[in-house]
Amino acid sequence: MNVAPGDMSQEIWRRAALIKLLALDVDGVLTDGSIIYTDAGEEIKCFHVRDGHGIRLVQQAGIEVALITGRTSAAVAHRARNLHIAQVYQGIRDKVGVLTSLQATLGITPEETAVVGDDLVDLALMRQAGLAVAVADAANEVKERAHWVTSLPGGRGAVREVCETLLKARGIWEDLFQRYWVE
Repeated sequence: MNVAPGDMSQEIWRRAALIKLLALDVDGVLTDGSIIYTDAGEEIKCFHVRDGHGIRLVQQAGIEVALITGRTSAAVAHRARNLHIAQVYQGIRDKVGVLTSLQATLGITPEETAVVGDDLVDLALMRQAGLAVAVADAANEVKERAHWVTSLPGGRGAVREVCETLLKARGIWEDLFQRYWVE
């Protein structure tokens, strides 16, 4: 069994090792929560490249990734295609219903699900997860109810931090890392 790093509890480490589905909110998790509009009214979002690479790494390890968001944005659809995320749910009011249906379809239990959120609308979704994660700059009520709070804020590496933790808890991070460190 792997030893939890630093200040991460053994319980969080145990939960992380079970994860087969990583469900992410978008605004405030994959982005910093800012919504920028061009003069033409087109919405612009900023995504962190390391978050994207973390997502690709967990996908390669067999962890399914889903985006479940209340807003609808062409930028989110484009980013999801770029990262090969098939499970993209935008404009969702009933996030719990979507997650429950997705879990059933994939044969994944709540205990095998991690949810990353940042605001009050994510609380019900987080209750359906074996590992509920809040980003560092999440609303206080969300952080208080999360199993774990990342050290990095949304849109600034928090998702990468979660992805690395899932891979380290499975004991496969070192092998993945070594592919990039060839002597």
